[in-house]
Amino acid sequence: MTIMIEAGMEMNKRVMVAFMVTVLIWGSAFPGIKVGLQSFSPEHLALFRMLIASAALILLSWVRRIELPDIKDVPVILILGFLGFTVYHTGLSFGEQTVSAGVSSLLVSTTPIFSAILGTVFLKDRLSKIGWIGSFVAFLGVMLISFGTGSSFSAISIGIVWILIAAVGESFFFTFETNYIKKYGIIQLNIYTIIAGTIFMMLFLPGLGTEIREASTSSTLSVIYLGLIPTIIPYFSLAYVISKAGAAKATSSLYLTPASALLISWMWLGEVPTYLSVIGGIFTLVGVGLSAVKGSENDQEPVESAKQIST
Repeated sequence: MTIMIEAGMEMNKRVMVAFMVTVLIWGSAFPGIKVGLQSFSPEHLALFRMLIASAALILLSWVRRIELPDIKDVPVILILGFLGFTVYHTGLSFGEQTVSAGVSSLLVSTTPIFSAILGTVFLKDRLSKIGWIGSFVAFLGVMLISFGTGSSFSAISIGIVWILIAAVGESFFFTFETNYIKKYGIIQLNIYTIIAGTIFMMLFLPGLGTEIREASTSSTLSVIYLGLIPTIIPYFSLAYVISKAGAAKATSSLYLTPASALLISWMWLGEVPTYLSVIGGIFTLVGVGLSAVKGSENDQEPVESAKQIST
């Protein structure tokens, strides 16, 4: 019995470490993008990051002998890769030109809201009444954030629109990936979709070499970090947490990612959000939490899937 208890405690420690790694690394991606943007254009930053991630994942796939997806699934994988990675990373990079890293993480946290709405429209899932209230509260929070940025409203508004486009793209990804996760698993599916998303980003290739040569060391290292760490590692740690604690507990806890991003942005970049942005962020997170309240058994699955916030 003692051995079993000790083994359980050790397992809990491992799960907690994996969870903390996931939250901290994804939180660090937002300020990392800011540093990368000091030398790279948004589209080249997104492409460079994804090229690094894809190269690492192709090497991993070769070492682990990961099989190719079924031919019939390739069109859907390409679409998921485009929405979940091309649209998401490009939109986020453009958005962070004018929106702070911490505020960007709060805006991205609206992804579960969009996913829940998509589930009601396309998958005939029903969002509970309190879920709709949560959606209203969340978007009220977005409005408060937009008024609390303290910069040029027109520039900030464009940045916010870019980030919300990124969140919508990611929400499509999380809404429609469920069946393919069941077939391939989280890690294997993300390898496929990351590589697919990178293929679409090759449109941005002209000029990348020049920017790499002229970029500062800090910006280059930041993009390399983004490609090797936040784009890859959290998926492995999240998969481990899900396997031990279940999807609901693992992914719902990722609401801590914005808090992590705000803290890291303050320590790394010296960004201090305005009080109105913080209040808006609280509204947004509360609204997202309410939207995940179970109204019926059919309400829960798409929302749970949507909580896997990537950066």
